[in-house]
Amino acid sequence: MPAEMKNRDHQILQIALPAIVTNITVPLLGLVDTAIVGHMGSAVYIGAIAVGSMIFNLVYWLFGFLRMGTSGTTAQARGRRDMDGAGRILVSSTGLAAAVALLILLLQWPLYMLMTWLIAPTADVRPWVGVYFRIVVWGAPATLLLYALSGWFIGMQNTRTPMVVSILQNVVNIIASLLLVYGAGLGVEGVAFGTVIAQYAGLLTAVVLWRHHYARHFPSILSRSRTPAPSSRTPILPLSLNTDIFLRTLCLVAVNLYFTSAGARQGATILAVNTLLMQLYLLFSYVMDGFAYAGEALGGRYWGAGDMTAYRDVVRRLFGWGALMTLLFTAVYVVGGTPFLQLLTDEPTVVDASRDYVWWAYLIPAAGVAAFIWDGLYIGTTQTRGMLLSSAVAALVFFVSATITISIMGNHGLWLSMILYLLARGVIQSLLAMS
Repeated sequence: MPAEMKNRDHQILQIALPAIVTNITVPLLGLVDTAIVGHMGSAVYIGAIAVGSMIFNLVYWLFGFLRMGTSGTTAQARGRRDMDGAGRILVSSTGLAAAVALLILLLQWPLYMLMTWLIAPTADVRPWVGVYFRIVVWGAPATLLLYALSGWFIGMQNTRTPMVVSILQNVVNIIASLLLVYGAGLGVEGVAFGTVIAQYAGLLTAVVLWRHHYARHFPSILSRSRTPAPSSRTPILPLSLNTDIFLRTLCLVAVNLYFTSAGARQGATILAVNTLLMQLYLLFSYVMDGFAYAGEALGGRYWGAGDMTAYRDVVRRLFGWGALMTLLFTAVYVVGGTPFLQLLTDEPTVVDASRDYVWWAYLIPAAGVAAFIWDGLYIGTTQTRGMLLSSAVAALVFFVSATITISIMGNHGLWLSMILYLLARGVIQSLLAMS
């Protein structure tokens, strides 16, 4: 048994570590764009890229079911050794991704108007947001198809390919943007075109790697005359699964938007403080998402195979790793939280104000660890209704708490509500799992 458990830890780390690297590199696409326009001589360009990136992050986040739904169903098919079913899932998910991308392209103008109305950029920034949006929106097919492919790779317990794709995207984005901005003098347009080029380079790389590693196992996908045979045992991205994940994502978006807007209403200093503290939350999430991906792949595999002993062992091992990461990050935040914030800004008022609130960041790992792990396991086992229920109830806890406490405690009340929200998600998912 000890040797088997050690092997299970090895399986978890094989999936989690490449996923963590991928998660860390993903934000670099936006950071590279910001760094390039930051040297173009006007803050307007920085604001345009920031707003434009936010628009696409919000839109694509809503369609995260293309990845999550694909990974869980694929992992279960793999666990049943149903490779034909895994092939059908890939065809189904990429087809759905293409359809969603086409819809975005067709509705790009009303989508742009809605998002700029919600975010409300200033008059000098808005025209450049439009320039960025009208170019980058054509990257939607590449981005959403990559969502589906990445989910399928994760379900097949392959997180190295998404890591390679992500790293290559960043390299291409840096080279293309620099050449177009400083070589061709295209400004914001150059940054936008660089982003789109990187997105399609990532998609091309993913397809090439799929053909290299999997084409011989799924010849029917490459044949126009044959389609994978039906299998009643393999769910092909059922509507209820996608709907559950979509609605769950709406709950998360609503909480995050309210958190940002409630901080903004307290003034620029508090908004800056909350933005900086959320970077500590993001750092923890990048690592824990890697272990969540392991839960999707391994949990889904053993669940699909009907091996409940192995599944429960995966759950125990994941929570063991979660406990270790919680202790590690809490210690790092207590010791280095304030110095880290000072690396991000040298604005004296923001640094001083952050000292009053930084201790809330110390609670993030303990409050959020269970939610991250259960999210991965619920996705892997396609128990998305429970994930939706926990997110909806937790969001209700957040909004009720924020309504009551912000007027009494100010920004401390907002952070208390966020911590309660994270705790509620994990607690409710744990109770549902035990029921």
